[in-house]
Amino acid sequence: MPEDYELRGPLRFGVFELDLRAGELRKRGIRIRLQGQPFQVLSMLVDRPGEVVTREELQKNLWPADTFVDFDHGLNKAINKIRDALGDSAESPRFVETIARRGYRFLAEVKAAEAAPTRGPEAVSPPPPEREVPKSQNVSGKSPILTHLLASPASKISIFLLVLVMASLAAWKIYFSNPPSPVIRSLAVLPLESLSSDASQDYFADGMTDELISDLGQISALRVISRTSVMGYKHARKPLPQIARELKVDAVVEGTVLRSGDQVRITAQLIEASTDKHLWSQSYEGGLKNTLAFQNDVARSIADQIQINLNAQEQAALKKVTVVDPEAYESYLKGRYFWNKRTADGLSNAIDFFNDAIENKPNYAQAYAGLADSYALEGDWKYGLLAPKEAYPKAKAAATKAIALDGTLGEAHISLAFCLENFDWDSQSAGREFTRGIELNPGYAIGHEWYGWHLAALGRHEEAIAEVEKAVSLDPLSPSIGTDLAEELLVAHRFDEAITQSRKTLILDPFFAPVHYVLGQTLVQKHNYNEAISELQKAIELSPGSTAFKANLAYAYAASGMPNKATKILDDLKNRSPQSFSNAPEIAMIYVGLNDKDQAMAWLEKSYAERFSPWVLMRPCFDPLRSDPAFQDLVRRIGLPR
Repeated sequence: MPEDYELRGPLRFGVFELDLRAGELRKRGIRIRLQGQPFQVLSMLVDRPGEVVTREELQKNLWPADTFVDFDHGLNKAINKIRDALGDSAESPRFVETIARRGYRFLAEVKAAEAAPTRGPEAVSPPPPEREVPKSQNVSGKSPILTHLLASPASKISIFLLVLVMASLAAWKIYFSNPPSPVIRSLAVLPLESLSSDASQDYFADGMTDELISDLGQISALRVISRTSVMGYKHARKPLPQIARELKVDAVVEGTVLRSGDQVRITAQLIEASTDKHLWSQSYEGGLKNTLAFQNDVARSIADQIQINLNAQEQAALKKVTVVDPEAYESYLKGRYFWNKRTADGLSNAIDFFNDAIENKPNYAQAYAGLADSYALEGDWKYGLLAPKEAYPKAKAAATKAIALDGTLGEAHISLAFCLENFDWDSQSAGREFTRGIELNPGYAIGHEWYGWHLAALGRHEEAIAEVEKAVSLDPLSPSIGTDLAEELLVAHRFDEAITQSRKTLILDPFFAPVHYVLGQTLVQKHNYNEAISELQKAIELSPGSTAFKANLAYAYAASGMPNKATKILDDLKNRSPQSFSNAPEIAMIYVGLNDKDQAMAWLEKSYAERFSPWVLMRPCFDPLRSDPAFQDLVRRIGLPR
């Protein structure tokens, strides 16, 4: 027990008494064996009922720095002994609640075992006897001198000012003893902690986190941090105020998920970030099929707590009760789990699980939206797992089906817009879908990110950059979105800013290949060829299968006066093993670097036949072709402004 810990009389909670002086825990007067650190931990918790006692506080007070013990193991063992003594459980706590990543809270009401005696009516003193009013006083009880002073105008002003000051002091005291509710306009949902002992159930807790982020992200007046950024704090032991500062949010939502068969228990709590003050908590328990309804309840409760006015669309979205088939829902969560890995194997597994979900529930709109996202990424240049002619029609069909089943799914509208832009080359329809998707889900960072590329393709670079900056504010720790902001700056020919943003993103993840790729492209435009070549080589080292990275290295070689090295890579790309699609845009780029405009245009025409993404043409490396009539005709046929 720490030296400054105050020992008081016995404390009572439920049928238990905790005698701090005697060092005993008693149940209905019978002593229960609980000694050493478990007793000390319980004493600290009982001393602060309803408050979170952090792991750091427990370690500082009860585990001296000079002892060589495993603190996590020791604390967990102490908590288990406390729960055994109290007949409590982590799953349905009555006394000791686990607060994910932070510490513990004592839930029961705590009272002194012996209340202080109170005085009865007989103890009231009789009133003092009446006394005669001296003749020197007037009837009002005021002395003549006081009466004279009160009659003075100056005195009246002084008294008025004194009363005003006293009233202000009273108001000040009332204000700070009852401060107004904090203004919360941004929050982060930290990864919900799975209480299951089965690590394979992590996907379920991650899926619950995604759903809650998605629900809260539909509130336009609230900035909700996206999944990519919050997942970096999974199992983190950082204090909440520090996490909030890093994410620049006003509040944090955290909680736990326990699944047992088809039963689910979700506990969520809202914490004011700057003060670490607990604002609200609630538990929800029921069948797996009602899990989405729980998430809506949590989101509505949080909106009520932070006093945000919801528009009619947002109210309808959070009141919508969706009951899903448990097997379909489980497959959907696994699909999203693998989709978020953003790897070739992950995308392949995601497609399988989304199809399983649809097979179990053919009208499952969210599963179709997940399928659309998966095919869209498989056809994207970063992955190149499917030819655009094969990937995008599948993505478009899935997105269209999702919208037909549920037109309020913002993510599905964004996926459809991506397909309309990159395969159908229907910029006008894509713009409508992007706008609708963001309107339905303003907190969807990828929606703002992809909409930025749409605006850039229309030549609206300032708006494009602002849109991707919104995506960064929603997902500040995402290296992918940070890289896209750097690339938008590159496309806008703001090269110095693109370099600065690239270096900021490298601090987040120095092993993220695309940021080296963008930095290399930008350094070429600044004629810093040696460093550009080094960055592009680093990108290839981190992602050796990317033809886009190799083509840009060849372009850098050509621009720096090393055509032989450029030609070697060019020949390698042209002679690679036959696949369902060529590397036509990349090969065209190398020919631009070699100053062979005819060959460059020939390969761009081949790209046109393969339905390549028009966003490729925005890169500054194609600037030498922009005045060419053939290039302008190609841009016109795609539907882009010249």
